[in-house]
Amino acid sequence: MSFILNLKYFFEKHGFHVSSRLADKLGMRANSVRLFFIYISFVTAGLWFGVYLTLAFWIRLKDLIRAKRSSVFDL
Repeated sequence: MSFILNLKYFFEKHGFHVSSRLADKLGMRANSVRLFFIYISFVTAGLWFGVYLTLAFWIRLKDLIRAKRSSVFDL
């Protein structure tokens, strides 16, 4: 259990330090920088999910249009 806690503390110390240094260089609060990264990760994940749904709808629509055409051999 102590290994997991040590690993957690390591990532907290070094991971949050990146946000703090970036915030210091930009003249912002570190909390705002962390929230920005969280929001951007949700936006980018949601964007690609929207692209996936659009492509799935497009392919489904293409299949429906093709299925409606009659063949010469059906006469």
